[in-house]
Amino acid sequence: MRTLILILLLALVYKPIDAQEEPRPFYLGFTPFPYDISFDAIDFTYERIAEDADLIVHHFDNGVPWVEALKGDPYSDNIMNDWELRRSRTPEGHQVLITVTPINFWRSGLAAYRGEQDDMPLPAPFDGYSFDHPDVETAFYHWAESAINFFDPDYLLIGIEVNLLMKNQPEIWDSYMTLHSHLYARLKEAHPNLPVMVSMTGVDLLEGYTDADHEMQLQALNDIIDYTDFLALSVYPYLTAYMTNSIPQNIFDQLAGLTDKPLAISETGYAAQDFTIQVEDMRLEFDSDEDKQAQYMTLLLEAAQKYQFRFIVNFVLRDYDALWQQMGASEDFIIAWRDTGLYDENGIERPALALWRTALEREFVSSGQ
Repeated sequence: MRTLILILLLALVYKPIDAQEEPRPFYLGFTPFPYDISFDAIDFTYERIAEDADLIVHHFDNGVPWVEALKGDPYSDNIMNDWELRRSRTPEGHQVLITVTPINFWRSGLAAYRGEQDDMPLPAPFDGYSFDHPDVETAFYHWAESAINFFDPDYLLIGIEVNLLMKNQPEIWDSYMTLHSHLYARLKEAHPNLPVMVSMTGVDLLEGYTDADHEMQLQALNDIIDYTDFLALSVYPYLTAYMTNSIPQNIFDQLAGLTDKPLAISETGYAAQDFTIQVEDMRLEFDSDEDKQAQYMTLLLEAAQKYQFRFIVNFVLRDYDALWQQMGASEDFIIAWRDTGLYDENGIERPALALWRTALEREFVSSGQ
């Protein structure tokens, strides 16, 4: 009953765009990130993506099979079983976004090795290679090509949150740019009609939102912008100086002002429950609720319409409390995204989902590549 009342109130307060108004120029999607380690969780996630989205994201931020990709050898069962499951469960008719990256999960160097396990230590000689080594370029190009051939995607992202490399390890940024510019040129030559892009953390591009050096972030954007078809953005506005105290109402206006390239939201979310993070000697309290999440969803959808975004990805479909408990329920950084689902941990629909569905029900009309 509480959820129903919230949905009715939100319909009055936030006034989502009516289904009969102007067409929707953007796709709406999720990753199939499961909320639990179970077949039920996998089934629920893919079934809801089929109904609540028209885009699916296969997000690979868990290493690269550097050795096999360089040699052209078969990939491990770990990789191929994962790929087979994803392809078999991809809803028919959905757009497909593939995201791969040569940068490690911590955005500080070369991606880890993926073989029979994910995120394994880099083997020799890759453990001594810089981004601009010819073997790195060859291996990653083969990795991207194999993903294209297997999934036949509509969009390809070949670097995840790349500006964090400039923030964390600026001394290796130039070697990364050498790699990326070569990869982009090769992939566009081979697939001229496939949009190829990188993602950047949008909040780090905006002055005052984080501790990132603003001039260096703008340099990273300036360096990369000619080598990406869209500016794809990772946006979590509560993981900034604003925390959950307020939602910056001009965040998307500011981001849209950074470039003339089409914008896309490659991952986003807003916490719908309170959580706490311990940062060194500081304990950060984030006070949030479903109403704040819905406010953010309204802002996001209105900006997507105004600026003709190409797609929006709410990374987490359902809160992963169960998975978090299995991982030890430690108060580390993974709690920050735990409650960003449009379904709560019990599978109950949140008010933000009603806003999302209202947009999804509108007629889609492409705004071009």
